[in-house]
Amino acid sequence: MSFNNLDQLYRQVIMDHYKNPRNKGAIEDGSVTVDMNNPTCGDRIHLTMKVEDGIVTDAKFDGEGCSISMASASMMTQAIKGKDMDHAMKLSHVFSEMMLGNDYPDDVDLDDIEALQGVAKFPARIKCATLSWKAMEKGLQDEQ
Repeated sequence: MSFNNLDQLYRQVIMDHYKNPRNKGAIEDGSVTVDMNNPTCGDRIHLTMKVEDGIVTDAKFDGEGCSISMASASMMTQAIKGKDMDHAMKLSHVFSEMMLGNDYPDDVDLDDIEALQGVAKFPARIKCATLSWKAMEKGLQDEQ
């Protein structure tokens, strides 16, 4: 697959998550709630997670922002559901490395999240992509 075709595919994946977000909403009895915003661009997220015995059993988000911010939140909630807290934190670390344009371990399955790797070329958009991940990190750190 050529670079242009791959780039187009990634754009389609991002737009699909933006237009049809997964896990949008709130968990009424969520054990973890985090509100974060990016004052530079106005993105904001309200993340709720249910954590039972160290496992993220559910994760939902609400908020408003650009396509990258909202698509990233959708992808993140999909990625961490059913994972233990350590694995969720590892995913966040790998995602951060990818956003910085650094090499990251290839033993971690990023699935749709890889579609966001092009954001690393646009430093002003990195905060958009990482907002929900930072919220998740904060929530899990507070839970520990």
